[in-house]
Amino acid sequence: MYSYEDRMRAVQLYIKLGKRANAAIRQLGYPTKNALKHWHRELARGNDLSAGYVRTKHRYSDEQKRTAVEHYLDHGRCLAWTTKALGYPSRQKLSAWIDEYEPGGRRRVHTGNSSGTIRSEQQKRTAVIDLCSRRASARSVAQKVGVSRQTLYDWKNQKLGREVPASMTRNRELPPTASRDELERELEALRSDVKRLQLEHDLLTKANELIKKDLGIDLRLLGNREKTALVDALRNTYALPELLTRLEFARSSYFYHRSLLSLEDRYADLRQTIVVLFETNRNCYGYRRIHAALARGGEQVSEKVVRRLMKQEQLVVTTARRRRYTSYQGELDPAPENFVNRDFHAAKPNEKWLTDITEFQLPAGKVYLSPMIDCFDGLVVSWSVSTRPDAELVNTMLDAAIETITGSRDRPVVHSDRGAHYRWPGWLSRMQNAQLARSMSRKGCSPDNSACEGFFGRLKNEMYYNRTWINTTANDFMQQLDSYIQWYNQHRIKLSLGGISPAEYRRNLGIAA
Repeated sequence: MYSYEDRMRAVQLYIKLGKRANAAIRQLGYPTKNALKHWHRELARGNDLSAGYVRTKHRYSDEQKRTAVEHYLDHGRCLAWTTKALGYPSRQKLSAWIDEYEPGGRRRVHTGNSSGTIRSEQQKRTAVIDLCSRRASARSVAQKVGVSRQTLYDWKNQKLGREVPASMTRNRELPPTASRDELERELEALRSDVKRLQLEHDLLTKANELIKKDLGIDLRLLGNREKTALVDALRNTYALPELLTRLEFARSSYFYHRSLLSLEDRYADLRQTIVVLFETNRNCYGYRRIHAALARGGEQVSEKVVRRLMKQEQLVVTTARRRRYTSYQGELDPAPENFVNRDFHAAKPNEKWLTDITEFQLPAGKVYLSPMIDCFDGLVVSWSVSTRPDAELVNTMLDAAIETITGSRDRPVVHSDRGAHYRWPGWLSRMQNAQLARSMSRKGCSPDNSACEGFFGRLKNEMYYNRTWINTTANDFMQQLDSYIQWYNQHRIKLSLGGISPAEYRRNLGIAA
């Protein structure tokens, strides 16, 4: 059980690290993921944690204890019968009460040693050899020694282990006239085999635990650093020469790599910089964008190093998938031609625009987003957010997009899917008045509008998926969505633009964003 201070410390660190449970648990060493998230929810609900856990403890009176002891003595001295008849206590408690009130009153169980004599180690060793080399039954060997059959097998397990068979004659045929020395040598060979198999098992288990290798891996094919980690993990259990011999690892190589692992991390500052970049950019930058951001800051480092450090720090971009919203309601009127034809490249701004509607499912309800995206650089020209996928959602967005057109010759082609929103009178009249050309995808063919679908995928992976929205209202979510799109336009790096944002790209070209 954890104290109030331990639980509060864990929740505060969990919040400080951006609700990354693995990072908090790795730093503290406790608790489990579910426990940490439960404490966080408890703190969010009541602004405090409960004082602690209270364990109920059964207390029995002296009268109850004496009644139990008397029942035990009067009914055959059976612990199980007394606890079943009275309904209390456990067998361990009842045994303690009997020793307290009636010393010597407990019935002793026969252990199998008829004489009651304590056997020496040499006698046990001799009995085990007779058991393993027997030609008759194990019971006859036990009677000869003067112990029970189970006791004899217990001695065998203590001396040789449970893996060794109780009869060596089944697997290894010895001559009938084998001397005791030959039996001793056979026993030592079996013990050596057991130790070798145990070492093999421990090495494979540690390889699976530390370096995530399959249990069937050939240990000789491991790298020198991996072998060094295995040897360090098992040095307290096995001798160093045994481990090095089994791994076929030179002693000098082991100490060399051990000294390298003990050196200070040369990438300590870079690790911290990468973590800050990842967290300040909504936990949605992969290693390529992190590498581009480092290059912008003057940090010259390989992409492979960035990828390895992000993997070690468990900085992973979430990529969940859910059912997509559709607004298709059948063929209302003849659809226009697909002028874009999957060519989403534009030589100048306001040449090709893409639009669509996507849905966000929240505990507080559903939220819908309708953006207008410029194919020139991926800038979100305008967008509208609502809790209803009605005509006002797309018409408001189109009005705001039309207001951004400054040049008299700018008449972009507006490409969409075959949703009903883009075939209603309000949309058609606005397109006609602004002299904008319509273009539509084929029915049920998302690749025809893949650039817009790609924007939705990035948005949901970076801002929506794998986050809890339990205590978020629809209005709060719409504000966060608006904030994300502004960040997407002004600050988010696009590798296709040379590692800068769409707004910065336009400013570099002298175009107002």
